Amino acid sequence: MKGKIICFSIFMLALSSSKCIAQAKPNMPQSIISTNASIRTYNDDKTLKAMSKGELVELYIERMKVIVRIMPKIGMATKPGVTMADLGIPETSDNKKALDLEKDATGTYLDISVDYLRKMLPFCDKGQLVSAILFYEQTLKALKELEAQ
Repeated sequence: MKGKIICFSIFMLALSSSKCIAQAKPNMPQSIISTNASIRTYNDDKTLKAMSKGELVELYIERMKVIVRIMPKIGMATKPGVTMADLGIPETSDNKKALDLEKDATGTYLDISVDYLRKMLPFCDKGQLVSAILFYEQTLKALKELEAQ
């Protein structure tokens, strides 16, 4: 009996602490650009040509996701982690709702696009994939230059 009470108490404590964490999350400032919207390394033509088509597909998708998360927002920010408060945008419920809606829409778009690309890209020309990845990487490098201005 004592064991049941202890287990029940631990369960209730865990439940209440997770509820507190969930309630605290909406009050935390959200990034305009997702913090995982960046790439660590850039490639050259020779490195890409040495990769398998499967590796190129995954690299292409990774770069496409970063581009989709950043490009529509470059009028506000170009790097991940910037919040509405950082930009002087009032954190009203309407603005927060708009940001949440945009994040949901982007997530849905990326889910559908990634599924489509994983099915179709393996049939594409390897040279075309290499060219597209290099284009995406040049675009991301140009964004870094914009960021420095």
